Amino acid sequence: MKIQIYTMQSPEEALAVAALGVDHLGLTPSNCGLPGEIDLVTARAIVEVVAGRATCVALSVESDLAAIEAMVQAVRPDILHLCGLAGTLSPETVATLRSRLPGLPLMQAISIAGPEAIDQALAYQKVADYLILDTQAPDIAGIGASGQIHDWSLSAEIVRRVQIPVILAGGLSPENVAEAIQAVRPWAVDSLTHTNQTMPGGGFRKDLERIRQFVRAAREPVSA
Repeated sequence: MKIQIYTMQSPEEALAVAALGVDHLGLTPSNCGLPGEIDLVTARAIVEVVAGRATCVALSVESDLAAIEAMVQAVRPDILHLCGLAGTLSPETVATLRSRLPGLPLMQAISIAGPEAIDQALAYQKVADYLILDTQAPDIAGIGASGQIHDWSLSAEIVRRVQIPVILAGGLSPENVAEAIQAVRPWAVDSLTHTNQTMPGGGFRKDLERIRQFVRAAREPVSA
């Protein structure tokens, strides 16, 4: 089971998380007020320091392709995670972006809010390399970071029907990730909110013990 953890905020934190066996490190290079966002220089430093240790995934909620390309050129992530609100980038626009960023794998977020998510997943699988199934928060300008689970039966149906790797996100924690894996059978699982430690005065850092527990719980069903 592959494991993706968002969101790294320093090279030191990224190295510590990678050392726990995490496969994908999520970065939020943005100035949109997203949880845990970092500047482009810090994001690039993280990519450089973990090279060979983990895969860096950088997200974008932008609708402007030039802005997305500029971020990619500055950060140079291993994977680009497109998680703008539903409808921000159509499958046709993602195909255009793919042609403008040759060789860069694309991860498309799907908001699991109802059965329409299945049709959306089927449409985007034609232009993306990965799908990430997440829960949309009403107060965040993108799909994800809600800390809430969604209807896993819809996610399981998507996993059964698409032909590309699927990452399950949305409210996953050390306490429920094994159950989620059994229910959905994804290629990978993702955590942000429930592997955070809240800091005095606001913000968060990654809770290394919670991540260690998450990794252990996610991989036990596979080895059992």
